[in-house]
Amino acid sequence: MYEQEIEDAKRVVEEFLEQAKLKVGNLVVIGCSTSEIAAYDIGSYSNEELGEVVFVAMYETFKKAGISVATQCCEHLNRALIMEDSVAKRFGYEEVNVMPQLKAGGSFSTAAWKHMENPVAVEQIQAHAGIDIGDTLIGMHLKPVAVPVRIQHPVIGSAHIVCARTRAKYIGGERAQYREELE
Repeated sequence: MYEQEIEDAKRVVEEFLEQAKLKVGNLVVIGCSTSEIAAYDIGSYSNEELGEVVFVAMYETFKKAGISVATQCCEHLNRALIMEDSVAKRFGYEEVNVMPQLKAGGSFSTAAWKHMENPVAVEQIQAHAGIDIGDTLIGMHLKPVAVPVRIQHPVIGSAHIVCARTRAKYIGGERAQYREELE
């Protein structure tokens, strides 16, 4: 069950990694509506098993690439994020006291809490890149200059996917020169 969604999730991450210009240790935020994956309106059909299989497929693929992951909870937890404690400490994010559950945090973040080694919740981050599954609005958790990443197959199940990476701000004027590796 959910073989297609697992395949879609892995493919999305692989296509994203090919284009996103990420470095080992970078942080990616993922927002996911299992309702949208299952062809329902966002927030109307939380599915624990679907959240779990999609999370594991994506998390393991990012982990193999050396990329850290934070999952965005739903609005009932004010879009808090779940991540490994070691990652939160590395980036200087302060832990807050909440645990996601199916109807307060969402299926995907509940799966993250279950499968991460030492999960914590934080209120806000500035990720290097992000994947939005089902229009969950992850932009508030990206660094200031976000750039779209167009993947070839932008769906998981019935959910629309939007991807972004960030880049360093351009400063200066017409005489300024920029480093290509930061674009």
